[in-house]
Amino acid sequence: MMRRLRLHQLRPRSRRSAGTLGALLLLLLWVAFGGESRAAVDTWQRRDILDAILWVESRGRDDVPDGDDGLAIGPYQIHRVYWLDATEFDPAIGGSYRDCRRRTYAERVIDAYMRRYAPDAWRIGDAQTIARIHNGGPKGHTRQSTLDYWRRVRSRLPQ
Repeated sequence: MMRRLRLHQLRPRSRRSAGTLGALLLLLLWVAFGGESRAAVDTWQRRDILDAILWVESRGRDDVPDGDDGLAIGPYQIHRVYWLDATEFDPAIGGSYRDCRRRTYAERVIDAYMRRYAPDAWRIGDAQTIARIHNGGPKGHTRQSTLDYWRRVRSRLPQ
């Protein structure tokens, strides 16, 4: 004789299935929207990133001519708007735009700019994001036009 299953006997199992399905769905969403890719980001020490950018911008020299038709100055080739963004974010930097000709001051400007526009990348050492934002502005890491710059910076980073 075959026993008939009643609905209340199926509920606990279906709840577990729904919970398992929900957890699986959350995992898939996490992977699809960048959870997995964040773990796969190559990272470097901040000093290595700055040195690589410095090399691409000025071959590591401090006394370099102005770039971009006179619109970028110093060894990191910083534009006035970059400096304004950084000093607005961190007024303690002080100084004037001309101070970007000094490496140590320019690095303070870069630090503030990255803390403003790429805090996670700056914290973990995501060199690609940092380099592309340095080159292309706050959304530079999303622009195709910064990929070649990133390749040049990447070639100067430790293997």
